[in-house]
Amino acid sequence: MKTPKPRISKPRLTWRWVRGKWEPYHRVTWTDDGKRRSREIKLDWKEDPQELDRLYWLAQAGQHQAQARPTQFSWRECIIAWRSDPTIQQKLADGTKRSYRLPMDAILEKNGGKDMRNTTRQQVRVALGKLADTPRKAARYAQTISLLWNYADKELDWPLGKNPASGLAKYKPAREYEAWPDWMVKKLATAPENVQIAAELIRGTGQRPSAAISMRHQQFSGDWMEVLDEKADEMFPVFCPPRLRSFVGGIRKRGAHILAKNIREPVGYDAIEKSFRTWRNGLGEQAQKYTLHGLRKLAIIELAEAGASDAEIQAVTGQSAQMVAYYRARANRKKLSRTAQERRE
Repeated sequence: MKTPKPRISKPRLTWRWVRGKWEPYHRVTWTDDGKRRSREIKLDWKEDPQELDRLYWLAQAGQHQAQARPTQFSWRECIIAWRSDPTIQQKLADGTKRSYRLPMDAILEKNGGKDMRNTTRQQVRVALGKLADTPRKAARYAQTISLLWNYADKELDWPLGKNPASGLAKYKPAREYEAWPDWMVKKLATAPENVQIAAELIRGTGQRPSAAISMRHQQFSGDWMEVLDEKADEMFPVFCPPRLRSFVGGIRKRGAHILAKNIREPVGYDAIEKSFRTWRNGLGEQAQKYTLHGLRKLAIIELAEAGASDAEIQAVTGQSAQMVAYYRARANRKKLSRTAQERRE
């Protein structure tokens, strides 16, 4: 049985009974070559008169999304082409392709239908500025824009002009990440559980935050653990310190991953990082310069202060000799200052 048709009447607004309910359509008719033609756009009003009014006037102005003309040189078309290119997919490591997935999805969501040719360098700078609190994400976003632009220019032969992200993709933090001080490590007891677990994994394994956060239970076996070298996209065995072994053993299993989103997926880096920043903001101004990456630097300093050689530290963290040397110097200064100050007592 039909319900009464809504008493909303406007020019070009047509109501139709569809699957047990009334649905509004914006209908335009015209004559072409002696033939009567029409075009209809369904207005997804969700039974809200105000939403119907908004959608109706968009359609009247020719600005409804269903009336948008496809852009020939859009970001969406470029991303689809890149993801479908067999040469690229065979050449790149799985880890590299995964690293581009999220920034490409973000571009699709915000700028998918936009013409790449209209993208300016200032727009890219503004987008990166919004990611200033997450330098890792900012760097990857800039790299992704540059990658897609070069692909469209060289492989698709699109008339794009100069790459607006050129140089910006070489983003580096204004200063090296600061290793966490003792007082902030002690404050971890007040952090959300996911942040506490992530911090222990980063500090104990010496891995990059993203690799530590996505660790599986099966990566820990007896005295050993399998850690990921993200640059080489390969796993290698590292001795697991007793403290970390005990900590991981005490975590209740909720899925394949230690930080489990569900049975098969890990909690994402962005979710952990956001939770960390919220907690860090509550610690006051003095905590603002410290990031999750700083726990990896703390791992180097702790290993150096324990007497580990540069080669031994690299065997744990997989970092470059230059980076290990930089943080070893920090460790040496701390150790020497403690000895000197204790002599004053």
